[in-house]
Amino acid sequence: MKTIKTLLSVSIISLSLATVSCAEQSTQPMVKTQLAQAVASEHRSAANKMRDEYRHPQQTLEFFGLKSTMTVVEITPGGGWYTEILAPTLKGKGKLIGAHYPDTGEDNYYSNSRKRLEKKLASHEMYSEVELSNFVPKQASELAPAGTADMVLTFRNLHNWGDDGVKQVFVDAFKALKVDGILGVVEHRLPKGASANKMNNGYVSMEKTIEQAKAAGFTLIASSEVNANPKDKASYAKGVWTLPPVLALDEKDKEKYIAIGESDRMTLKFAKVAK
Repeated sequence: MKTIKTLLSVSIISLSLATVSCAEQSTQPMVKTQLAQAVASEHRSAANKMRDEYRHPQQTLEFFGLKSTMTVVEITPGGGWYTEILAPTLKGKGKLIGAHYPDTGEDNYYSNSRKRLEKKLASHEMYSEVELSNFVPKQASELAPAGTADMVLTFRNLHNWGDDGVKQVFVDAFKALKVDGILGVVEHRLPKGASANKMNNGYVSMEKTIEQAKAAGFTLIASSEVNANPKDKASYAKGVWTLPPVLALDEKDKEKYIAIGESDRMTLKFAKVAK
């Protein structure tokens, strides 16, 4: 009798897992469609769409495992390039939180950046459900209430924060995430074995980034070359900003750098795994 009950229990569990698996698989085409529609949407500017060939937004977000029902934190959305895609994908079912610099009332980069973001969010109904939290670089910040986020994303930000700032951000992200939540990182990649200098300023060591995330409690579960660019040698007079879209050298060798394209980037997927 015990054997029959055990087999029955195992069968029920297996059936439940299979049902969950089927449900997840059935949502994948839906997410792909939603992302494709968001990427192609008319609310995105032509200039932003031109950068899709370097940033691969749909493939990147699919790699991270984005689902429309998630609570997602985007750290420092800046001009809202990824917000334009995340907001419509999550609207109505999930939640998007932009963890951005607070407006302190001062006339500085941080406050002005917050004002510009708020203006953008108020400019279109597409952003009506986006929430904002306060992120202060190199200080402990509540990106979202502890244990409430399914995913935390950061795109090309690590180089701005320095080692101590990155460590703090990863700690903050770990606190914000649910168990099994995902931390997605895209960043300019320093060639393996290269030492940081002014010629490769703006590039970050992938090995160090992985170490810092692990120190905060994360587990690296996957990496992707979706944002790789083998043409980028990461050794330029004005670092990563020599390349598009900044083209910091103005007209000098402009066509050469346009031909290289945007930077080579690491794309890392970490998880807050239950211990």
